[in-house]
Amino acid sequence: MLNDNLTLLLAIAAGVLCVLGLQGLSHPKTARRGNACAMAGMALAVGLALLHPTMQAYGWVLAGLAAGAAVGIPLARKTPLTSLPQLVAVFHSLVGLAAALVALGMYLQKLAFGLMEPKLAVEMGLGAAIGLITLTGSILAALKLQGVVSGKPWGWWGRHYLNLGLGVGIVLSIGWFVLTFSPIALALIFAMSLILGWTLVAPIGGADMPVVVSMLNSYSGWAAAATGFAVESPLLIMVGALVGVSGAILSYVMCHAMQRSFISVILGGFGNAEDTAASASATPAKAAALAGTEDVAYVLGEAERVIIVPGYGMAVAQAQHAVKALTAQLLARGVEVRFAIHPVAGRMPGHMNVLLAEADIPYDLVEELEDVNPRFTEADVALILGANDVVNPAAQTEKSSPIYGMPVLEAWHAKRVFVVKRSHRPGYAGIENPLFTLPNAALVLGDAKDVVEKIGTALKAG
Repeated sequence: MLNDNLTLLLAIAAGVLCVLGLQGLSHPKTARRGNACAMAGMALAVGLALLHPTMQAYGWVLAGLAAGAAVGIPLARKTPLTSLPQLVAVFHSLVGLAAALVALGMYLQKLAFGLMEPKLAVEMGLGAAIGLITLTGSILAALKLQGVVSGKPWGWWGRHYLNLGLGVGIVLSIGWFVLTFSPIALALIFAMSLILGWTLVAPIGGADMPVVVSMLNSYSGWAAAATGFAVESPLLIMVGALVGVSGAILSYVMCHAMQRSFISVILGGFGNAEDTAASASATPAKAAALAGTEDVAYVLGEAERVIIVPGYGMAVAQAQHAVKALTAQLLARGVEVRFAIHPVAGRMPGHMNVLLAEADIPYDLVEELEDVNPRFTEADVALILGANDVVNPAAQTEKSSPIYGMPVLEAWHAKRVFVVKRSHRPGYAGIENPLFTLPNAALVLGDAKDVVEKIGTALKAG
């Protein structure tokens, strides 16, 4: 066993490693180092927990670690990058479930020995409430991301009153639990928190989903911190608070980048199903021009400046390596190539950055929205790979659109615009995109990887 001073020193070291992990994850160049630091910090934290003087049931703990490794390692290896957001959401739900189960287990133990006290009841109530909101919210987010349920906002009258009532009810139930330690009060906390997690995420549409994933990450951190107070673990409090604060800051930054109200997104997103439908049908659909891969190759071969806009379609097709090969061809021909990244492209924060980094696309070619938008007017070609909502001009022109006011990549300013899509269907937010019918735009229908490879072959053949 370790003495108290050494334990405290190692706990601080674990916390510092987690901070270094968060710092490293702020940029693709340092992401691997950040992951290594974070993993080392968590390994040290687990080791300290196993060496705690009160630890006795090593068999159960080791069995749990073995079961987790048996499920987690194959899952991590087999999950494609396109499904990473769903996997992250599921992980958040497990953190929330763990916090609720710890609260329940401690309640049963302390109640049996007459050791319940108001301070502990507050910590249990908060941990259970935040954890269960995270649980059901994360499950619904994963189902939306997977396409099992619709990604459109689920709007219904009075939802804000329902959420407010559930929130007030949870607070009152925690107060009742603190005063009486009643199992009925704890059951009400569990029930209302489970419902509130679902009703908070249900109205949030696809365009806001990266913010939701980030915010659920924050919730899971706060649930862990509350659990840390309950089990008197300073290390768990520290790590939970780091996750909670970093997730909240990332969510706020993303909302600021989208010119969205942080509170309005978290309390129900923007738009609802009816608004989206109305926006989609407000103007008659026009026929979009179609182009073949040889047409795109010819135009690219004559271009001097090209901007590539990666989207979820590129992720689904696993086309990032084909994009890297095409980029190398263009650079070899003396073409200036840039990649335009939108803050919410894909299904989670940094989704496109991860894909481009995986294909070893040079970081100096990747630019964010505010830097790349002025470049579109100088670009000969904008090649859009599966992006839809983040290049929709309706965000600037149609006040009735659910995405009105959201900054978008102004790809329509390029001389020629080619949009690689599987079909004519609208994007994840369910909104029609007038860009596709502009005179300088054309659709290239097909799988992004197949299309990009054919463009590269045609470009090589001259």
